[in-house]
Amino acid sequence: MDTDRTDSSGTLDEALERLHRSGPEREDWLSNHAPMAVEALVRHGKARTVHRWLDQYEDNLEDMPGRSSPVTDADWREALGDPRRLADWIGYFTRTLQERPWREVLAEWWPRLLPGISAAATHGVIRVGHAVRTLLDEPAVDHRGAPAPGPRLTELAHALGYWAARHWPLPGIGLSPGASSPAAALHAVPRIQDQSGGFRDRVPRITALPGLPGSDGAGSGAAGPGQARAALEDVVRAATHLYATHAHGQPVMLVHAATAPNAVLRTLPALPERLWVPSLEAAWSAAALVTAAYAPAAPSPAPLDAASRLTSEEVFERAAAHGDEHAIKLTDTALDVAARDAAGTGNGSVHALAAALRSVELIDPAA
Repeated sequence: MDTDRTDSSGTLDEALERLHRSGPEREDWLSNHAPMAVEALVRHGKARTVHRWLDQYEDNLEDMPGRSSPVTDADWREALGDPRRLADWIGYFTRTLQERPWREVLAEWWPRLLPGISAAATHGVIRVGHAVRTLLDEPAVDHRGAPAPGPRLTELAHALGYWAARHWPLPGIGLSPGASSPAAALHAVPRIQDQSGGFRDRVPRITALPGLPGSDGAGSGAAGPGQARAALEDVVRAATHLYATHAHGQPVMLVHAATAPNAVLRTLPALPERLWVPSLEAAWSAAALVTAAYAPAAPSPAPLDAASRLTSEEVFERAAAHGDEHAIKLTDTALDVAARDAAGTGNGSVHALAAALRSVELIDPAA
């Protein structure tokens, strides 16, 4: 990673400190996307644009809500999934991460939060994925190996607190045997008939989803951690490629079919391997759920010719200039997929870049 992308100027830390004065939501439900978007901008060499981007996003920020009563190790179950306790949860994780190594805290809370992966339309897990990526780059420990304070560690506290406060276990949805590949399985996801309303309205209308390839409908079929990671990479690739051909229905919301499982994939290196298979299963459920709720049945042509003429850097340049946070985050995920494809067979990366171009084309640009 070059010096621009490691953010030696501290721009990311400055931006996160600025953002931590704000809450994780606005208008009682809409997510604050700024921490995730600025992390992606910095990572892809756009640190110089971050504060200007935040100036434009300022109207989407609200103050942190007031606290009620502290969440504790003894009573956290009572507060789980209570959005009125947002600030209490963020306070809990802020204290905990100051006292214990962040990987230890993450390993303890990941299986507790994973059943509620759909929380806040999957934004809880997505924000955690961005936060963990920054900590894997620069571990937040002091010379004794103890947790050190800093905006990146605080960002993990905000992300975990947001997920805990909005924790929402999936309703009882039957899983049928998986198709031949993640791509085939996503294309086979039955779309809901009633396309009205938001995420919380649509999810209860979903009654059945296909399982992962190789599964019998009761599990992932992954034999171990290595296989689970490879399968999760395939899920992210399939969801990204699907966006290129199916984003015309709901270009903003379908982003999360790819970015949610990619957030899980980014978190795997920080987790004990015993958690990788259940992480795959939850990530698949999130991708399939969003696909069922927002993907139209009929595809439209992907901009493959345009994508074949551009580099990954040029594609991200377009997303950054476009300015919308969803386009930036989808492009960030698409570039992950393109990089893995290029490092492997070399095939398929154009489809990932086409997905990024599709987001720039279809999502209304930031004002």
